Amino acid sequence: MSLNDFLIVGAALFCIGLYMLITKRNAIQLLIGIELMLNAGILNLVAFGKFDRINNGGQIFALFAIVLAAATTAVALAIILTVYKKYKTIDPGRINSLKD
Repeated sequence: MSLNDFLIVGAALFCIGLYMLITKRNAIQLLIGIELMLNAGILNLVAFGKFDRINNGGQIFALFAIVLAAATTAVALAIILTVYKKYKTIDPGRINSLKD
């Protein structure tokens, strides 16, 4: 497989994630779209790292990005659960006040 194949798959994943981010109105689906976009970036890092035989910088950055994505997803899910307890919905458009 060439570098172009990896980049095309990464671009497709990013576009699918961006489409989900724009069209979906559910907080969980928004998180899935963000994760797809992050995974597209990680795929590109690994693809470029595959062709860098000396430093393996792409794999190191990809590992850091995976750890960071896991931490942000855990925090986001905790926030979504808290919002659901209070408002009984996960639709971001229906949550109009963050007081209290």
